[in-house]
Amino acid sequence: MKSQTETPQRSFLYRNLANITSILGVLPLALLFLEDGFRYLIPLIIFNNIMDDLDGVLAAKLNIRSRFGADLDNICDAVAHVVFVLAVGSHFGGLVLMVSMVTAASIILRVTIRVNPEGQTGNGSPTNELMRHMLFVLLLTQMFDVDPGLYLVLIFILHSVTMIVPFKLTVLIRGLAKTATAVAFVNVALVMAWLIPAVTLLIAVAFISTYLYSFIVGGGKWLGQWENRIF
Repeated sequence: MKSQTETPQRSFLYRNLANITSILGVLPLALLFLEDGFRYLIPLIIFNNIMDDLDGVLAAKLNIRSRFGADLDNICDAVAHVVFVLAVGSHFGGLVLMVSMVTAASIILRVTIRVNPEGQTGNGSPTNELMRHMLFVLLLTQMFDVDPGLYLVLIFILHSVTMIVPFKLTVLIRGLAKTATAVAFVNVALVMAWLIPAVTLLIAVAFISTYLYSFIVGGGKWLGQWENRIF
């Protein structure tokens, strides 16, 4: 027979599996603070992305969604993504560092809006989208032996805007992944981009082009609606 003390403990762990996963996705980022910690950046970005998706899948599949869990997930994203952006900025320095601080502020602002019960959620680009694009820039510039500074500045500036725009970006690859299987394929694509250089460019183009398309189309519709309200 099961002891009476085991059931509450198991029940507590069961209810918090997604929350534990969220936290575990952040803790390894401590490696970035080591003297040679930047060399762990790429695998840590991929690991964090996998864990962030896994906590959502667990919450849905196990029916353990909660407001606390959603807020914890957003806060873990804010902590992890600010650390990633500032780690990249401090590594490359100069203009990259300056722009990374603006991007970190946009991440904090976006997450604050999402955890605010009265805030309007669902607009703008997810902070995880920035992580994926930063990953692609680092992989591609490494592959082609190009200085990533200019490209990092460009994606930081662009995402600083798109994270807080008042409209949805509806054709993002990750946003279109609605099932656990589709989410798994997205993460497999990231791992392939890291480990198989032959497909890195193709995967990067797929993610970045759909992001730009979503921004242009969504922005155009929003401007049209804004003009109609005025006139």
